[in-house]
Amino acid sequence: MSMKFNPKFLMALLGAVIIFNCKNNQPTNGKPNIVTTTTMITDLVKNIGGDKINVQGLMGSGVDPHLFKASEGDVSKLANADIIFYGGLHLEGKLVEVFEKMSRQNIKTIAVSDALDKTTLIASELFPGNYDPHIWFNIDYWIQITQYVADQLSKTDPENKLFYETNANNYIEKLEVLKKEITATIQTLPKEKRILVTAHDAFSYFGKAYDFEVVGLQGLSTATEAGVQDVQKLATFIIDKKVKAIFVESSVPKRTIEALQAAVTSKGHDVSIGGTLYSDALGNAGSMEGTYIGMFRYNVNTIVNALK
Repeated sequence: MSMKFNPKFLMALLGAVIIFNCKNNQPTNGKPNIVTTTTMITDLVKNIGGDKINVQGLMGSGVDPHLFKASEGDVSKLANADIIFYGGLHLEGKLVEVFEKMSRQNIKTIAVSDALDKTTLIASELFPGNYDPHIWFNIDYWIQITQYVADQLSKTDPENKLFYETNANNYIEKLEVLKKEITATIQTLPKEKRILVTAHDAFSYFGKAYDFEVVGLQGLSTATEAGVQDVQKLATFIIDKKVKAIFVESSVPKRTIEALQAAVTSKGHDVSIGGTLYSDALGNAGSMEGTYIGMFRYNVNTIVNALK
């Protein structure tokens, strides 16, 4: 009696074997294994978890989460996790299926955006039911997410609940100080000069919080390319509004902003590149910009100094 070959069954079996092997080939030290996606989330989880957890971040400095694809090594890390923390809201668009597979393997997979009330988020004009995923540029949101992450770690590792709660409270205090500092710095910039032009539309939450008009050359996702008409339209806007400076982003190729600058120049006007902002990724590990607080402070100082 012959047996029919079922390729789907074979792939599912191989996938299960790979995950099983990953689980058994990676030793632990008795601490929860946490895998994070973006550098902002990695920084947050490390601040809360300290030395009570093992943390592995999938993305490094300058990595664009919109375009990030998981390698075999990344899948291995995910398969060995006790918790996976990711942004959600389609930020890591190419990892959605991977997260779903991990969830089916009973790995706790958590979108930090679930901490937030969706009715308060900025809705996408092009895709109904979707929201702007760049939630870290609202410090109040980040405070809510800090508490949410601490709660999730406490559920997984209840013995260290007090440790996580204490670290979260200490970090929230630092975020409150950051809020006051940022507000004071921005108040030195007249409202009519608060026009922020960047490579892609990552700063809308920042703009809403601090009364900036924010315009991105590309859309919410860098997967959307800007066309010639987009460049020309934005160049005209810059000239009409007398915008002094525009900004490169560390995780987006600078050619898009350089093309915009050239378009403004071709119309007989000048606009400078005010610096590089950190949008979808933090700076290099070990630097001030390699932390969420340092990144936010650097961005605001760069923006305000360039637009004055």
